[in-house]
Amino acid sequence: MKNHSVYLPWPPKELSPNAKLHWAKKMKFKKSYREICWALTLEAQLIAPKDGRFPVKITFYPPDKRHRDADNMIASMKAGFDGVADALKVDDKLFRPTFLFSDEVKGMVKFEIEFPGQDAVA
Repeated sequence: MKNHSVYLPWPPKELSPNAKLHWAKKMKFKKSYREICWALTLEAQLIAPKDGRFPVKITFYPPDKRHRDADNMIASMKAGFDGVADALKVDDKLFRPTFLFSDEVKGMVKFEIEFPGQDAVA
C-alpha cells in the first residue's frame, strides 16, 4: 500500500464549534486556514487516486495536553479539509476518513491518502 501525506498546522481555536466569534471574523480564520492547507498540500505534492472515493487517514497531534473532544477537533478541520481538496482538485465528499487521536504533543494534523492498489495521478 502506497501512502502520501501532508502535515498541516493545528487549526486555530477560532475554528472550534465552541468559539464565540462573529461570523464575519470567523470567516477570515476559515479563509486563512484553508489557504494555508491548500499551499502546504501543493508544496507536499500530494496526489489523489484517479477515480472515485478514497480512504484518508487523519491523525490529530494536539498542541498541548489539554483534553479535546474528538468531534470538535474534526469540525475545526473543515476549512483545512476544503483546502486539501482544493489543492487535489477533488470534492472533499470523495474522502473516506479514518480519524486517529494521538496523545503526542506536536500541534499538527497529519493528512494521509492511502492507495490500496490504485494508481495515483498528479
